[in-house]
Amino acid sequence: MTADSASSDLPVSKDDLPYRDRRMSLADHLVELRKRLMIGAAALVIGMIVAAFLTDPIIQFLLGPIEQVAKQLDDPFTRLTYANATGAFDMRLRIAFAIGLLISAPVWLWQIWAYIMPGLTRKEVRYTIGFMASAIPLFFAGCYVAVLVLPHILLVMSSFVPQSEVASQIYDAEKYYDLVFKTLLAMGVAFVTPVFLVALNLAGILSASDILRGWRVAIVIATAFAAIATPSADIVSMLVLAGILVVLYFAAYGVAYLFDWRKARREKALESEIS
Repeated sequence: MTADSASSDLPVSKDDLPYRDRRMSLADHLVELRKRLMIGAAALVIGMIVAAFLTDPIIQFLLGPIEQVAKQLDDPFTRLTYANATGAFDMRLRIAFAIGLLISAPVWLWQIWAYIMPGLTRKEVRYTIGFMASAIPLFFAGCYVAVLVLPHILLVMSSFVPQSEVASQIYDAEKYYDLVFKTLLAMGVAFVTPVFLVALNLAGILSASDILRGWRVAIVIATAFAAIATPSADIVSMLVLAGILVVLYFAAYGVAYLFDWRKARREKALESEIS
């Protein structure tokens, strides 16, 4: 008996079977996709309506770092400005969209999950749940860190303003909102990056040894990122942030090593069973 025939006679694990064994035609898939999109869009609209009542405190929160810069520069002209007549409305609309997207996230994330789940195996379902359970808290942790360091970023940037009576730090509302949003997004993604490394390991694209080989580059990138995100005079904050990122990186290596070790054990057991 050949190895191929022996391996084909092995029982199929439940983990490798589809989560829901139900075949659908292309038309059924399109109908299902339309239903999921409509539910997700409706949740987003409702979330934006709710978020519209929260824009005032959020704008006040966004103005906090600017007020700190104005006090440090002792410049009453340092303020948030709107470049056109619809600038204030546009800013409120963009804030409502971002917060509405966050509020409605449980609904539209579930719609995405419910649409793709029937095609996943039970093992993939468990991995996906673990990925989401790890990525979401880490992303919000990164956003929280961004909220803490954002005032320091503005203070550092304001130090380059010439000390002159004819020079003022004036923030355009649209560009300032983009800065805040991109800072939150960048910090959130930075904290989630280790989870993506583990996902690449599960997909067989990246091994644990590959992750470990890049530790020097990871430390340099984490330190540079922390140096940019924190004020130059605050070495402690920079080291703490860099340390968190490095710990997350090595945690990703540890998880990937565990997965590789279990995979090697399964392959060795399968080879011994076939032989």
